[in-house]
Amino acid sequence: MRIARHFTKADQSAYHGISFKESTSEIRNPDGSIVFRLENFDAPEHWSQVATDIIAQKYFRKAGIAAKLKTVEEETVPSWLWRSIPDEEALAELPENERYSGETSAKQVFRRLAGTWVYWGWKGGYFDAEEDAKTFYDEMCYMLANQMAAPNSPQWFNTGMHWAYGIDGPSQGHFYVDFETGKMVASQSAYEHPQPHACFIQSVSDDLVNEGGIMDLWIREARLFKYGSGTGSNFSQIRGSEEPLSGGGQSSGLMSFLKIGDRAAGAIKSGGTTRRAAKMVTIDVDHPDIENYVNWKVVEEQKVAALVAGSKLADIHLNAVIAACCDENGDVAGEDIFDPRSNKALKKAIIGARKSHIPENYIQRVIQFAKQGYTEIDFKTYDTDWDSEAYLTVSGQNSNNSVRITNDFLQKVLEDGEWELIRRTDGGVHKRIRARELWDQIGFAAWASADPGIQFDTTINEWHTCPNSGRINASNPCSEYMFLDDTACNLASINLLNFRNPEDGSFDIPGYEHTIRLWTVVLEISVLMAQFPSREIAQLSYEFRTLGLGYANIGGLLMAGGMGYDSDDGRALAGALTAILTGTSYATSAEMAEELGTFPGFEDNRDAMLQVIRNHRRAAYGEDKGYEGLTIKPVPLDIGNCPDINLAVAAGRAWDRALELGEKHGYRNAQASVIAPTGTIGLVMDCDTTGIEPDFALVKFKKLAGGGYFKIINRTVPIGLRTLGYSAEEIEAIANYAVGHGTLMGAPGVNHDRLRKKGFDDAVLAKVDEAVVSAFDIKFAFNRYSLGDDFCMKTLGLTDADLNDPTFDLLAAIGFTQDDIEAANTFCAGAMTLEGAPHLKEEHMHIFDCANPCGKNGKRALSWKSHINMLAAAQPFISGAISKTINMPNSATVEECKDAYQISWQLGLKANALYRDGSKLSQPLNSQILDDDVEDTEEAIAEIVESPQAEKAKVIAERIVQRMISERSTLPPRRKGYTQKAIVGGRKVYLRTGEYENGTIGEIFIDMHKEGAAFRSLMNNFAIAVSIGLQYGVPLEEFVEAFTFTRFDPSGIVEGNDAIKMSTSILDYIFRELAVSYLGRSDLAHVEPADILPDAVGRGNKEGNLPNAVEDVQLEAAKRLASTGYVRSNLYVLQGGAATAREIVEDTVVGVESTVEEAMASIADAVSAPSSLTGDGSANSVTVSAAITAHSNSKLDLVREARLQGYEGDACGECGNFTLVRNGTCLKCNTCGSTSGCS
Repeated sequence: MRIARHFTKADQSAYHGISFKESTSEIRNPDGSIVFRLENFDAPEHWSQVATDIIAQKYFRKAGIAAKLKTVEEETVPSWLWRSIPDEEALAELPENERYSGETSAKQVFRRLAGTWVYWGWKGGYFDAEEDAKTFYDEMCYMLANQMAAPNSPQWFNTGMHWAYGIDGPSQGHFYVDFETGKMVASQSAYEHPQPHACFIQSVSDDLVNEGGIMDLWIREARLFKYGSGTGSNFSQIRGSEEPLSGGGQSSGLMSFLKIGDRAAGAIKSGGTTRRAAKMVTIDVDHPDIENYVNWKVVEEQKVAALVAGSKLADIHLNAVIAACCDENGDVAGEDIFDPRSNKALKKAIIGARKSHIPENYIQRVIQFAKQGYTEIDFKTYDTDWDSEAYLTVSGQNSNNSVRITNDFLQKVLEDGEWELIRRTDGGVHKRIRARELWDQIGFAAWASADPGIQFDTTINEWHTCPNSGRINASNPCSEYMFLDDTACNLASINLLNFRNPEDGSFDIPGYEHTIRLWTVVLEISVLMAQFPSREIAQLSYEFRTLGLGYANIGGLLMAGGMGYDSDDGRALAGALTAILTGTSYATSAEMAEELGTFPGFEDNRDAMLQVIRNHRRAAYGEDKGYEGLTIKPVPLDIGNCPDINLAVAAGRAWDRALELGEKHGYRNAQASVIAPTGTIGLVMDCDTTGIEPDFALVKFKKLAGGGYFKIINRTVPIGLRTLGYSAEEIEAIANYAVGHGTLMGAPGVNHDRLRKKGFDDAVLAKVDEAVVSAFDIKFAFNRYSLGDDFCMKTLGLTDADLNDPTFDLLAAIGFTQDDIEAANTFCAGAMTLEGAPHLKEEHMHIFDCANPCGKNGKRALSWKSHINMLAAAQPFISGAISKTINMPNSATVEECKDAYQISWQLGLKANALYRDGSKLSQPLNSQILDDDVEDTEEAIAEIVESPQAEKAKVIAERIVQRMISERSTLPPRRKGYTQKAIVGGRKVYLRTGEYENGTIGEIFIDMHKEGAAFRSLMNNFAIAVSIGLQYGVPLEEFVEAFTFTRFDPSGIVEGNDAIKMSTSILDYIFRELAVSYLGRSDLAHVEPADILPDAVGRGNKEGNLPNAVEDVQLEAAKRLASTGYVRSNLYVLQGGAATAREIVEDTVVGVESTVEEAMASIADAVSAPSSLTGDGSANSVTVSAAITAHSNSKLDLVREARLQGYEGDACGECGNFTLVRNGTCLKCNTCGSTSGCS
């Protein structure tokens, strides 16, 4: 082939104009211990610290490189391409510790990659002349150094070790087909033929121990995991449970073997350099065990919940039993202390344990321990961390699960017809079920556990280029590679943003096409040089030669161009770029076929493949009819909305050429493109967004070379703002709003002047300003570690107990209000969102929408439908499929999950994986950063779901909550409350409330005018039941949620109530009234309570904020006198009336404060503004205790910070840092680059 230069010149170095710098890379665990450190290595100067860390920690060879090398002469290869081996004679002259080392320059890595590709390309006849080979080498080195494209991780790990350094080792059981003879060869070397493929699909037969069977698959999977690759299999050939065995008896079924494979995969990690095992399990929807499979992870998640809750309950109750046996201060002693009939405390502890279903054997065992002198029992408890012992105990945690769905099944769902599950042994009907019932199970499982995903079998096989060679049954772990069983695919991705002209915003179409052409050749050469883990994969990879070229950073490109991810022009641009990608790649494949021949399986599938190419071409021309052999029509290119018509023209031209050359010469490759998640390689290319994903956060935390992070606005945000016409001053103001000013000087609310009045001197203020630069919330800068214990205790008057209390808010304790803190926080630490930013126009907000709400108060996020629509715009132009998770909010319903699957099918997608926020215990709600040892209140638990993502990170509450029965809190004999008369549906209703002294409701009375005795007595007893519940600590919120919107007569128009005008029943009216009056739930009112008042002046505290830690003494006094419910939280204590204020304080504070004067002084600041009177939410004397949370630890702080940065909140399994982000269908660590996928 002829290779032209586009980025380099013949008389210049490939790195001309690229500066390299001496770098240091360090990755630390959260505890500060060093995971990896490398000094004095070279990397491109323009690379970020993260990209530099990735290449140094992940991709540099760490050992075994000889200090002295010599070349091995080959007659048929140019001298500059001769491979190298250690020069043993020269090495012998060096000290032993200097003979071997690791790679110390990025140029070494670029050379061994590009050099190996050119070496094998030359041997395979891919270049017309030596100049073409040199051009190819220079162009590849340039693109790697400029982060324009990158191959998948196994290439970085394995390619070039033998060619560049002579590194070798014993064979690992691999095979390859000799490209010159066409014969199968067993590898004799570990590295001469590298394993560059990331994605594998392997078959498994219904056989236990023979080759190709179940147990053989675990060995083949292990071989792949070791080299950093991922694999998927369709297990549908394995017979179901209760099907007969040839030797008699019944099969244990599919699930027993899946659990074995899952445990085997979980035990394997690849070579210390990559991620956990990456695996996909696929089952056909007509398999006899499909129901058990669909609910597999749902059940396993329940087991984890049971382990966590059960272990903590057992720990509490068993220690209570042993404590009762050791308490000699009671009325019993000696042997009687172990007898529950004599020891009342022991009897109570045993009854409590039995009520929690603690096994009787354990209870008796603990008593026996106590008799032997033990005073406590160490019962191991579990937590819900994804890498915890609880998750290691259950199965199903090491794979992505998918169900193969056919059009026939979906049609049965629409018709509500029956679906047949087919036995694998004889093809008979195992069971008939309603299709909708199974569909409901799939939807619920996806909602509850984020698995299984769906693969649309009919659509996949209708786009199959080689149907005459077999069906497509499975995919790789991330679902982008779909082809025949026992085949492999090596991936590479192009960084789209690097082809955007920063001056005028135009896209470099010739450069993009040139890059596609060269990387298609790279992937084809990789097939030629590769070795494979089995004979079957080696043979079929040789025969079909599938490639996986894709792109990354489409989200960044759209934002830079001022286009929203959820917009017509954004989707049109993505469609055009995807069409150019695959069309150009197929055209290049046809060029190679002209010179090297087609792939061996082409002639058997010529008509089918050209039909697929024609369908791609029709979509590229925007046609909506004429498609051949497709049941579901694709979404064609939206040429009218394409922001650059040249891209649409180039798309059509690419497919014209692909079809023309394919008809003439055939194709070298059966598939050309996929869109992968680009996890680790996305980091090494400094991509703002990965694959086809939108951005996950607008504010990024950029790593510093010396450790630590600083906040920067996503680099595409300023570019996008410039594109939209904002001035430099406006852009700076918007950026400052998002990332903050990094100092409290001049901040509203909390600033240097106010802090000096509290006792802060210049030295302490300097410490605070130093801490807030990298803080995610200014509260993190005000603690004993940044201020020092001496200052906190002596100057601020805090106690050691205060400083050790994880819930202690230092700023609130020294007199700052929540509004003060929030205002200063936005000024100093930034809002981490563009919502509310100065100058930013509302019509531009959608351009900067991300997958999740950004910052503490962000509410905007892309809808789940926008993700599907983007996939639909790109899928018609992809040979394989697209790896992407459809993000859904926590509030999404099961029906919405099913709708997402159905819409995906109707739009022609090949696969869909859903992730509903909070659907897994191991990856909790973005708001729920839950740890077993942190306490929180019932109110916080109730509010947590409604809070923005990062704001919820401040509120800590355990998911598995165990409530201990509290004692009843009686109301005072003379109590306040209010009476509300109303007419509901023509019937008079009288509601009377009784309150505790703090304004919390404790009882209700309900009377109906002129109703029958039976109905009035029922209402009376219902009110008593509710009252008892309130006095035992049941939150009013629970009653409100249970009884609002209930429907029965009387119902209809409400008269006599100024806030509620309509109800669906008496109970609906009563609990709407209570919610409005005591909970401030104006959403349940028809008239805003504030609008009823003559004015609406107040403090403006946002609904949902935690209460201020500093209580207003006057306000508390007022609560004793006025009914909270009567004033509907709108009583205000205003400044003025000093004598009255003094009288109130004398009534309430004397005996607590030493003098009235001191008490008045302590509240001077508090009464300077009006304060809203609200109930505390529960009676002070009611205690709700649990294994919820008792103390904070360093891990919890790290989780909080991770949530505020937009990360998932889990620790990376390799480096331990809390920087995991969702990436395609996988997770990726932004610190060390580890992913749970293939790239």
